[in-house]
Amino acid sequence: MQALRQRGVDAKFLLGGIENWRAAGFPINSKPSGQNSRWVTRAKPKIDRIACPWLIRRFVDAQAEFLYVETSQVQQVAMNQNATPYDVNATVAETLFTHKGDRCSFDAFMLHYRLEQDAALVLLSTIVRAADTDRLNQSPESAGLLAISLGMSRLYQNDHEMLAAMMSVYDALYAWCLDKVAGKAEQHNWKPA
Repeated sequence: MQALRQRGVDAKFLLGGIENWRAAGFPINSKPSGQNSRWVTRAKPKIDRIACPWLIRRFVDAQAEFLYVETSQVQQVAMNQNATPYDVNATVAETLFTHKGDRCSFDAFMLHYRLEQDAALVLLSTIVRAADTDRLNQSPESAGLLAISLGMSRLYQNDHEMLAAMMSVYDALYAWCLDKVAGKAEQHNWKPA
């Protein structure tokens, strides 16, 4: 863990290490040695196109690269840059990582990388899905995520700067989800006299 922290990774651990991680059914993902994944999607991200990079960088490939381009350029950039398209419809590029039915791209990543054993990520996916698909009644927290995401998109014209700024927002939301599923969610009920 110290080695990860020296690399700037805010590492957390599961008591019992990798053996307990496996025993709990959490996924063990790997990428080809020496290769970082590269992903491409449409410019001007808001919810899914920020949440998916957060998920990949935190649970699959910390060094993953994300490219934001005009919609008409996604397929060409994917081919030229050996990048995987995500959060685009089939008329733009073929991809496993997009909306299917009432599920969003974040759900597709969760399923593909077998992350649905993490109850906090499942809760987070509900929040992301509700915010991304304008079904705010499915999760009370989704309205806050939508408001923050739209506000951040006004503050950041550069998509990569917005992604960098939003990483800590998703880290905080995931930390809250961890507490919530553990039954330790903090409540604020102070009432002025």
